Amino acid sequence: MKKVVKFGGSSLASAAQFKKVGEIIHADADRKFVVPSAPGKRNSKDTKVTDMLYATYAYAEAGNDFSKALAQIKNRYQEIIDGLCLNLSLDAEFEEIAKQFKNKAGSDYAASRGEYLNGIIMANYLGYEFINPAEVIFFDENGEFMADKTDEILSQRLKNVERAVIPGFFGAKEDGTVKTFSRGGSDITGSIVARAVKADIYENWTDVSGCLIADPRIVDNPKPINTVTYRELRELSYMGASVLHEDAIFPVRKAGIPINIKNTNAPKDPGTWIVESTCQKPPYTITGIAGKKGFCAINIEKDMMNGEIGFGRKVLQVFEENGISFEHMPSGIDTMTIIVHQSEFMEKEQRVLAGIHKLAEPDSIEMESDLALIAVVGRGMKAAKGTASRIFATLAHSNINVKMIDQGSSELNIIIGVKEADFETAIRQIYSIFVDTALEKSKK
Repeated sequence: MKKVVKFGGSSLASAAQFKKVGEIIHADADRKFVVPSAPGKRNSKDTKVTDMLYATYAYAEAGNDFSKALAQIKNRYQEIIDGLCLNLSLDAEFEEIAKQFKNKAGSDYAASRGEYLNGIIMANYLGYEFINPAEVIFFDENGEFMADKTDEILSQRLKNVERAVIPGFFGAKEDGTVKTFSRGGSDITGSIVARAVKADIYENWTDVSGCLIADPRIVDNPKPINTVTYRELRELSYMGASVLHEDAIFPVRKAGIPINIKNTNAPKDPGTWIVESTCQKPPYTITGIAGKKGFCAINIEKDMMNGEIGFGRKVLQVFEENGISFEHMPSGIDTMTIIVHQSEFMEKEQRVLAGIHKLAEPDSIEMESDLALIAVVGRGMKAAKGTASRIFATLAHSNINVKMIDQGSSELNIIIGVKEADFETAIRQIYSIFVDTALEKSKK
């Protein structure tokens, strides 16, 4: 068996955490390819190394002396090296970083050094081969990830490698310029490596024992998710569930590789399995609940809209021309609602409204701001009758007005729009009606 293991920043924040990671890797000979993140916070008042790098580069870019800030970063790594009793010097690497900062190499280069340096330490600690992602993970000139080229070259590079460390979060454009994924992108690197080596399992190690049905900051002690499908997790990740980067699903999904979310601080916990499909019946009707704030709705009305060919295209054309993507588009016979991110829309709202009037000639347009979207996701919803009615009944009982409803024909999820002020209460009520109620029934 062949496993790719990715460790998050909290798992590698100190020498003590490194030792835990080393024990986990050595406990299973199948853990052959390791993807490390940059060191995270050692405590609640600490700063992530990636944030330190961004701040230090900002000094450099402004023409200020950044030597002290860079020295603090070097000290973070030296503490880990000393704590692991390694005979390793990063002097040459930090000299190169200082040179590149002076030459304004870019914030992507700066941020990538966190994973790069941690990868060097990890490879030295484990005795594994170090592979620079800038040589095997590629982006085009526009910064778009080149999946096929990366898979071809990375597969070839790792073909005869028994064990290796490949830092997460970055690669390079074809001209050699370092390019990063979005924050949390080490998850994506792990997925890319898993696909390239045709791994049997991709283990993603973090500081929680898998995914939870709801955000623990909103719901007290939410139940864990034992098994979730790629599609379910994609929906939950997109709507704010933060255990795994949403784009990390695609490479392994294409290859049919299961992901196991595990806890570095509790390695014996089973964690959450993320799979393509499963016959396992979920313990509850829903698999998870997630949501985001910061949306607004543009409600467009026009008599006989349904009979006007091209009406929807004209409306969406206005949003496209203004560089605004839409999230959802529920509609009726004479109404059409476009849900967008409020922060993207506010600066351009009058241009958009004028454009819609000009192209589509609606009877009226109304807007509603400060909305939150909640996704109720679950493969079990398809077989359960009355799921939507239970959601709306519990929200009505809590005096929460539902502003929008959107459900795809797959019946995998239901999207609900509520006022931001009702967001947390709505999630707690939905959790209660499906999870707490089921638990109470099982006890009887």
